[in-house]
Formats: sequence, C-alpha cells, structure tokens
Amino acid sequence: MISFQVNSKPVTFDGDNDTPLLWVLRDHLKLTGSKFGCGIGQCGACTVHVDGRARRSCITPTASIEGKSITTIEGLAPAPGALHPVQMAWLEIDVPQCGYCQAGQIMAAADFLAKHPRPTDADIDSNITNICRCGTYVRIRSAIHRAAELAAAEE
Repeated sequence: MISFQVNSKPVTFDGDNDTPLLWVLRDHLKLTGSKFGCGIGQCGACTVHVDGRARRSCITPTASIEGKSITTIEGLAPAPGALHPVQMAWLEIDVPQCGYCQAGQIMAAADFLAKHPRPTDADIDSNITNICRCGTYVRIRSAIHRAAELAAAEE
C-alpha cells in the first residue's frame, strides 16, 4: 500500500506499484482534470505537481510517490472559490480553444512561474514544452506574462 497526499488530503493506493499516477488520480480518486494525451510523457496534458514540481503523471509510477504531496488542477487554487494567478490569466486572455490540454498547460505554467517570476518570451518558449494541438501558443505566452503580473501584484 502506498500513502501520499493529493490536494492536501491523505490517500492510499493498494494496487500495482507500476500503475501510472495519472490512472490513480483519474480512475481511483475520480480527479479527471489531468488528461491522457500521449502516454509517453511528451504532450504534457497529464501534468501535475509532485512536491511542488511539474511532472508528467502518465509516466510517473505510483511507487515513486510514496510520502509525497501531489497537486492536481483541482487543488491548484489557494482556497475554495479562489483562483491561482495562472488560472485567472488563462480566463482573462481566453486561452483555450478545445481545452483538452489546458489543465496540463496551467500546471506547467504555475511551476514555471514559481522558478521564473519575471519571464521573457525566450524563457517561456524554452521551458514550457506542453503541446497544444489547437496552436494557442501566442495566447499561452500572453497568459503566462499576465499571470506573472498578477502574482507580482499579490506580493
């Protein structure tokens, strides 16, 4: 049995230790915000935070998260009814088209901004590697800049 936290709540998983974290989140915990895209860690639709760092959950074996803290898109906001600055910016800039990859994009951007609070376009382009099949990269970049502004205003 593996014990860990998801969105600040203790959970256990008593299944195959090689089960990808994505399937534990979606199938066992019913947290469906993280999406299955490629299954090989390339597209980023499944991105979550493990101990505060972005990780592709489709290739993260559950055994590797023993005792760790997982944050999904459902737990990113600082409080119920509130939004994280990245979520606010995503809505303001109207980033999504189909929306499928957006949870992963937001989770990747939140981790990125924690490390790069005042990013340049080049920083964003070289660090945000999630794929958007609709091609909203210009709006994603704009939203990341806007989220940086919102986060700075909160300080």
